[in-house]
This record gives sequence, structure tokens and C-alpha cells, in this order.
Amino acid sequence: MKKENESKNRKIIFRRPVSLRDVPTHYCPGCGHGVVHRLVAEVVDELGIRERVVGIAPVGCAVLAYDYFNFDMTEAPHGRPPAVATGMKRSRPDLIVFTYQGDGDLAAIGTAETIHAANRGENITIIFVNNGVYGMTGGQMAPTTLLEQVTKTTPRGRFFEEAGPPLKVCEMLAPLDGTTYIARSALDKPANILKARRYIKHAFLNQIEGEGFSLVEILSPCPVYWGLSPLESVRRLGDTVVSHFPLGIIKDVKFGREKQ
Repeated sequence: MKKENESKNRKIIFRRPVSLRDVPTHYCPGCGHGVVHRLVAEVVDELGIRERVVGIAPVGCAVLAYDYFNFDMTEAPHGRPPAVATGMKRSRPDLIVFTYQGDGDLAAIGTAETIHAANRGENITIIFVNNGVYGMTGGQMAPTTLLEQVTKTTPRGRFFEEAGPPLKVCEMLAPLDGTTYIARSALDKPANILKARRYIKHAFLNQIEGEGFSLVEILSPCPVYWGLSPLESVRRLGDTVVSHFPLGIIKDVKFGREKQ
């Protein structure tokens, strides 16, 4: 009888989102993609848009995102998700369309697609996962690699004179008239993970309400190609990476939504 009463008093505090498949992951230990997948899935469930949402996966570590999300997904050539999203949203404005991109895909080969989709004010949402390195192809320098950071193609570190500074995508896009919501968070601690979830929700709401282009950048660890343990990678993220990429809402045309 006592066990029965205890069972009745228990509350469910954890449940897998309906929008996230129950399958093994292929991501490396300590990778942030799994966390971001869950955040996106939770927001899709909360907003009740699972039957309307379409995700676009590019080439890169996120190429198999369609194995994890339990809603419609499509594939795009390397760097071209914003172009695919533009065509899809214009032909089916009833859909909620988002791209899920890494820094190599979005900020290197896909820079033109990103900038022009933002400048046109396309009513799409971009989730940008930035780990500062090319993860899928072997750990080469990315546009967002920090100065002095060692990679496969910068064995002595990245130097300003040779490669310039790391590209700050949010700061680059925020001045464009077509952008309406630009925000950056990190996976270094629970408070920032919860902020990332709120930012993702606001970016989707922007699209639902027809406000225009939204982008959420999420700073993520890459233990394998940073050459660190998962714990050390999280510490580096909070101690070093965040200082180069300031967190927060960088642009919000609907000022009443959330302030820091």
C-alpha cells in the first residue's frame, strides 16, 4: 500500500520530446549537437507546429539531423540551406521552415546564401551551431576559429596576418534591414542552455508571426578536434570562446518580447 501511494505521488520531470526520435546518436562524446537537437524538438512540441515544420540539413556534422528529428526534413547541398529554405517558404508559406547549420556550412561555403537571405528578409529561421572548427572533414580551420587556435590546417595557431579574425556572423547580419531577430547563446552552463531554448522559441515565433529573418547562434564544444576532454571543452567554451563571441540578443525588432 505504501509503495502504491508513493507511486501516485511521483511526478514526471523528464520526458523525451515527441519531435525527437528515440535512436542512438552518432555524435562524438561531449558534442553539443545532441543538446541543440533536444532544444529544437522541445520548442517545436511546445508551439504545436510538428505537423507544419520542415527542417533542412546541410553537409557537415549535422548532415544526419534527419535521423533524429521526428518531423519532415530535407537535405541541401553544402552551404545552400538558406536558398532551399527560401524556395520552400515562398512556395509553401504555410510551412514553418528552418535550417540547421554548422559554421563551415553557414559561414564559409554558404556565406553568400546566408547574407542575401537575411538581406531580403526571408521569413525563415536559422539555427547556427558554431564550434569553431570543421568537424566532419577532420578538424581544419573554420571562419569562426579563434586567433591562436591550433587546428589541422593551423598547426601553429590562427594568426590575424594570415587568416584575419574569426567571423562574427551575428554582428555581421544584425545591421541588415531584412533581419528581425539575431541572438547568440552557448552550451557552457545550464543558464545559457535555457537562454538558447528561449532564443530558438522566439526565432520560430518570429516566423509564425511573419516578422522575417531570424538567426540563433549557439556556441558548442568539439572535444575531438579541440583536443580536449568533454569537461575541458565545456570549460574552454565558457572561459575562452564566449569572451570572443558575446552572448545575448543582438537584434530584436519586437522589443517587448524579452530583455536581458
